[in-house]
Amino acid sequence: MPDTPSPTTGKNQATPARTRSAPGPVLKFRIRITHGDAIAVGPGKIALLEAIEATGSITAAAKTLGMSYRRAWLLLDETNRSLKRPAVDSAKGGPHGGGSLLTDEGRKLIALYRHIEATARTACRSDIRRLMEMLAR
Repeated sequence: MPDTPSPTTGKNQATPARTRSAPGPVLKFRIRITHGDAIAVGPGKIALLEAIEATGSITAAAKTLGMSYRRAWLLLDETNRSLKRPAVDSAKGGPHGGGSLLTDEGRKLIALYRHIEATARTACRSDIRRLMEMLAR
């Protein structure tokens, strides 16, 4: 069952299967790398990095994903602390506002994460097909 971000909390909540308008079951990889209790890299953090790349702003990226600025900032801080080099470089606010840019490390992280997903999907294609055939439509 897919997760959808709640507009009030920004947290993913399960959407009831009967209310979805999707044409059928959809496979979603949820790759996470944990370090202790912290999620160093996961789908939400990658989506946030992609949104920052698209918008140039933590605030705008957070709005795009339906999460608070504070939540986005905490996720970015945890991501940056988990990496050897930061994924995002943020400028302080001022007369022209701040802004956030992905570093080369951030762009490499997104590309590698998406490559792993694609590789896994390709390697497991026949198993995924068999699994999907088992599901009710």
